[in-house]
Amino acid sequence: MNYERIIRLSLALVIAATTITASAVLVSAQEATKPEVPAKQARKGGRDPFKKYQPVVKTTKTTKLEAPPIQVRIERYRAQKLAAAAAHVPPPKPTTALLISEMQVTGIFRTPRGWAAMIEATPIKLSYVIYPGETFFDGQLVAIEEGSLTFRREVVWLDGRREKSTEVKQLRKPSPVEDMTAKAVPANAPATEAPKPAVPEKQ
Repeated sequence: MNYERIIRLSLALVIAATTITASAVLVSAQEATKPEVPAKQARKGGRDPFKKYQPVVKTTKTTKLEAPPIQVRIERYRAQKLAAAAAHVPPPKPTTALLISEMQVTGIFRTPRGWAAMIEATPIKLSYVIYPGETFFDGQLVAIEEGSLTFRREVVWLDGRREKSTEVKQLRKPSPVEDMTAKAVPANAPATEAPKPAVPEKQ
């Protein structure tokens, strides 16, 4: 009985050893068939020591946000005006729908409030009187001088940056026709009297 038990245990050990050896051989064969990972791929984020160094160039977004068309800005202004009337607050000025580049300075004069300017909105051919502090779609009027207006202009870029710059607009020079008209009729010239009809002589 003891011999049979010993023989069974020996057979079990032989089978187990054979199974383990076969598994080890199979794993070794699988590892041998795997392709080698290149050193370049294995080093993530590292620089190849055999490649010439090239500095990283940071790309910056230099495209600015374009303003909506004038009609869209006018509709937005009208909606803001209606909302202000419903809330019983002062409405925004019409210049909030205009770009600084869309207006021309047609006159500068003094008022009891200080310097004022007459501007013409070129897209809609309307004129407005403005004072320092007036807000535009892309900036604000900072100062009025005797022959020019100074604005603080704001540019918004696609990456969210906001850049402010100073822009000066000169008083528009009169056209040749306006200049000729002004010279033909001086402002301080006295009014000429109309000629009197001739009185017939008595015979």
